[in-house]
Amino acid sequence: MIPSTAYAEMYKRDGIYGGHAILLSKDDATTRAAKDAARAFPGGLHIGGGVNPTNASELLDAGASHVIVTSYVFRDGALNERALREMVDAVGAKRLVLDLSCRKDARDGKYKVVTDRWQKWTDLAVDGATMERLAGCCDEFLVHGVDVEGMKLGIDLDLVELLGEFCPIPVTYAGGARSLEDLELVKFAGRGMVDITVGSALDCFGGALKYDDVVAWHNAQKFA
Repeated sequence: MIPSTAYAEMYKRDGIYGGHAILLSKDDATTRAAKDAARAFPGGLHIGGGVNPTNASELLDAGASHVIVTSYVFRDGALNERALREMVDAVGAKRLVLDLSCRKDARDGKYKVVTDRWQKWTDLAVDGATMERLAGCCDEFLVHGVDVEGMKLGIDLDLVELLGEFCPIPVTYAGGARSLEDLELVKFAGRGMVDITVGSALDCFGGALKYDDVVAWHNAQKFA
């Protein structure tokens, strides 16, 4: 497996800012690897996974551009306004990415935030009212389409359209991308307002989609 620092150096080489490095465990070795990646690409990475007001500054001081927060600000199935304020006070809204990863609730057809590795439902709907209310607390939203995330099943277009229509600040959609055609779908369904991440589909992560082709597509958007 390629060390995380090598990926960070690759993103730096290609000018790919805003890539996500997610800590899947809280052990010292994982935290150290995340910090090393941040140092390898200062100001280039968004780091998440177990982020709280205590450890966020360590990641930012190491060179992360932003920290991504999810579970810390949700308690007992609801958004905890006090915890969110603690995060904003600790790092500032301009260095905070709020993760609103969600899945559609079959009972009412609304997208609801899910936390704790997407196993726990909350009562927070991802809609225009929610995003407008929370926009002042962060610099960007990260929204995983949980039902397609990591499975290369294609884009959750309903979610992308919702984000493109109602999100008042930058937003990144993640989940299901498997081809350059999927990237184009997000571009048009999101009205040019929605960024997208590509993960497991990339050849550098074991998929079939060439990383170099995605970089070329990304660069072409600057002149579109």
